[in-house]
Amino acid sequence: MSEAYDDDEHSSAIKTPKQLITVVVLAFLIPISFFLLVIQFITGGLKVHTDSSLMSPAAVSARLKPVGEVVLADSSAAAGSQSGEQIVKAVCTVCHGAGLLNAPKIGDKAAWKPRIGQGEKTLIAHAITGIRSMPPRGGSNNLKDDEVARAVVWMANQSGAGFKEPAAATPAVTPAASTPAPSTPGANPGAGSTTIAANAPAPAPAADATSAAKPDGGKIYQAVCSMCHAAGLMNAPKLGDKVAWKPRLAQGVATLHEHAIKGIRSMPAKGGNPALSDTDVSAAVDYMATQGK
Repeated sequence: MSEAYDDDEHSSAIKTPKQLITVVVLAFLIPISFFLLVIQFITGGLKVHTDSSLMSPAAVSARLKPVGEVVLADSSAAAGSQSGEQIVKAVCTVCHGAGLLNAPKIGDKAAWKPRIGQGEKTLIAHAITGIRSMPPRGGSNNLKDDEVARAVVWMANQSGAGFKEPAAATPAVTPAASTPAPSTPGANPGAGSTTIAANAPAPAPAADATSAAKPDGGKIYQAVCSMCHAAGLMNAPKLGDKVAWKPRLAQGVATLHEHAIKGIRSMPAKGGNPALSDTDVSAAVDYMATQGK
């Protein structure tokens, strides 16, 4: 009797191969079903409606817009008349927008606090003469002292300072002289009409649309590339240094374009400014290559 009792106590509930297969399948299906239910519960509310305003082309473009942009200064603006914000967007944002070369980012109050503590005059003097990795005038030698000062004050004020920005210079407006129009013999001066002289110069032909659309490599260099290539920072070949440019030019212009667009060694892609188009970068490379021949 005791042996029969022991056999019943230790007997398995699985009696046939079919029961074994069922148990194995359930052992896999039950955990998987549980995890699928949990995932469905978590992501059940995350649905994308293509007809939603958040998925409109304008909204998608706004979300994909680059953090920073290069804004080349208007060549028609009078020297020294740019505002601090204009100069920062055209020159300073290359490093201060992304924190390149340990430049304090615009709006980073912790990084700017010790610098603001040095005082407005000291900050401006450092920006004009250069300090550590920052070249004089941010690498843009055509900036006036007042323009550099306005740029420094604008960045500092965005980062916790309360400096007063120097006023932008207002270009003097010279009134146009009133010159009587030439008239041909026999014209009636009292008729109220103006007769153009027969020998008046012909109007200048319209500028070629193709050349007008081509990016100005020199301007792009001044706005972006001069930060490193003017002073030779991070082993960047200086503008006009034929010895440094010779082995690079030997690689071919196409290779130089690719390196500048994608980045190589210490040089970030597109000089650290993703807002530049490939055509803009290539134009700047062509300008520097021409100066290095």
